[in-house]
Amino acid sequence: MEYMTIKEAAKKWGVSIRRVQTICNEGTIPGVVKFGHAWAIPKDAEKPVDKRIKSGRYIKG
Repeated sequence: MEYMTIKEAAKKWGVSIRRVQTICNEGTIPGVVKFGHAWAIPKDAEKPVDKRIKSGRYIKG
């Protein structure tokens, strides 16, 4: 299985590096693995739904 870094995931998903770290800590990405201080995210992982948005008004379509 191939993995990407947090920096690569942030660029791919259009979010900040800190947000990807938070998503990894929450465990919402299936197959994510932590090696010491670094996260390994599967290359085929989909961006999880942002649980911070409740109303749907801020989602750009």
